[in-house]
Amino acid sequence: MATVNKLKQAFDLFDKANEQDPNKETYQGKTYAKEVLYAMRMTKKLNSFAPNASETLKLTARCQHICRWEIPRDSYEMNRTGYLKWRQDLKKYHAKKASEILTAVGYDQNTIEKVAFLLEKKQLKKNEETQTLEDVICLVFLEYYFEPFAKKYSEEKLIDILQKTWRKMSKEGQDAALKLPLSKSSLELVGKALS
Repeated sequence: MATVNKLKQAFDLFDKANEQDPNKETYQGKTYAKEVLYAMRMTKKLNSFAPNASETLKLTARCQHICRWEIPRDSYEMNRTGYLKWRQDLKKYHAKKASEILTAVGYDQNTIEKVAFLLEKKQLKKNEETQTLEDVICLVFLEYYFEPFAKKYSEEKLIDILQKTWRKMSKEGQDAALKLPLSKSSLELVGKALS
């Protein structure tokens, strides 16, 4: 029982940290701090995609973007090198923030290290939990963020992004992606990306 309480406590603290996000998003008539809504979507998607996920994976999905706004994209060079550096620094930052909260909740060092390992996306395609996390990230992106994202870029760029997303996913993740409630235009783009 204690572990369920710890999980809930960690979720509450992750969400509390993310409630400081100045960026807001309205979904189904309710306004959320952007990263709180993202965290809720990650948990919901993990529960449906991998219902038997470990506690470590549940923790990681919930804090995947913890306090992300504190390291803005535009504080790095606006090119591929800058983007990759930003992503690397974010992973380390998320791992540090999550570790502080998990320590405060009373999780053991082994769990904390596993969450940090997953947040840093280590051994993608080799480690089953890293892969499941990546699948969930891709599914959440495709279901909730691809449509608004697609309005900003050319078809060529979107096809490239979809192909990269697809390559990161497992076969199970790809199968789940094809069942998402995507719009006609998004489905057409997916079709082009995969052909």
